[in-house]
Amino acid sequence: MQAGGAGLPPLRSAAVSFVGPLYGQVEVQARVLRRGKNATWISGEVWREGECGLQAGFVFMGPVAGSLRLNDRPVPAGLIPVEQARSRTSHPLMPVFLRNYFEFRFALPKSEAALPEVCAWVRLKDRAGLDAMSELLLIADALPPGVMPLVQPGSPVSSMTWQINLLTAAPATQDGWWLLRSRGDYAENGCSSQIMDVWNADGEPVASGMQSIAVFG
Repeated sequence: MQAGGAGLPPLRSAAVSFVGPLYGQVEVQARVLRRGKNATWISGEVWREGECGLQAGFVFMGPVAGSLRLNDRPVPAGLIPVEQARSRTSHPLMPVFLRNYFEFRFALPKSEAALPEVCAWVRLKDRAGLDAMSELLLIADALPPGVMPLVQPGSPVSSMTWQINLLTAAPATQDGWWLLRSRGDYAENGCSSQIMDVWNADGEPVASGMQSIAVFG
């Protein structure tokens, strides 16, 4: 999508629909929907054997002069600093791609009660050659759904839609570590909604989002 529009401003928002399973050889398509004075909208799709598996809309936007300043996204209380955090070992039920491409560390002390929340330090095992925004997008949806602590182990889940807003035009962190939190705030009839937050290693908020998830169990 970045290659689809020359001279793009920074990415500021993306809305993704996970239409169906994607594997093997796929075809990626992107087209510019509108190029305005400050913002450019680009649509992208991923296809496999004639069926669309993913549809996304990205908004690239430059800075606009204004007096409004608001930034109220503190890190979770009781946060364990990344250099002190213990590594999360791979679980047999963890998807293979997570085991192969991501590292995880516990970000909060273990809770006595099961809560609809998952919080962890996460980084890519191999991020060489990636620009910072692409790295952040790859990281931002790495956690399991926030309601997973409340469902039976091994219950299938499937992301349906994902909205992410970038809170900075130039994301950066230390040694590749990002702090992720997913909090389920609704679950009924197999459908769950969650709020998602991402901070860098210094505790600066870099992204926020919302996701709709199907929970089969």
